[in-house]
Amino acid sequence: MKIKMIITALLLSLSLTAAAQFKTIAEAYEVRISDVRLPQSEVGTIGFKECDDCDYQTRRVSEGTVYEFNGQRMSLEKFRRALAGVDRSQNIPVQVLHHLESNQVTKVWILIP
Repeated sequence: MKIKMIITALLLSLSLTAAAQFKTIAEAYEVRISDVRLPQSEVGTIGFKECDDCDYQTRRVSEGTVYEFNGQRMSLEKFRRALAGVDRSQNIPVQVLHHLESNQVTKVWILIP
C-alpha cells in the first residue's frame, strides 16, 4: 500500500513541474459590440472596454490583424461596413485576441446568431 502512495505522490509531483512550464502567449477579450472602437486604418489602435464600469483599453493593430465576420475573413474596411449594419443595442459579443509578446491584436471576430 505504501508503494502505491509513493508512486502516486511521485507522479503528482512530476505533473506539477510540467504544469509550471506553461506560458500564456495571448489573451482573449469578449466585449459587447457597443463597447468596441475599431481602428481607422490597418495600422493603428483598437479600443474596447470589458464592462460598463471599466475604462477603455487600447491595443495596437497591424496589417496582419485578421478581421472575421460570421467566419468570413475580410479587410478592415469591409469589417467596418459589416458591423455598421448590426444593431448595436443588442448584446452581441465581439472577440478580440491580443498577443502578449508582440503587444498587438492578432484577430477580431464576431458571430451574428
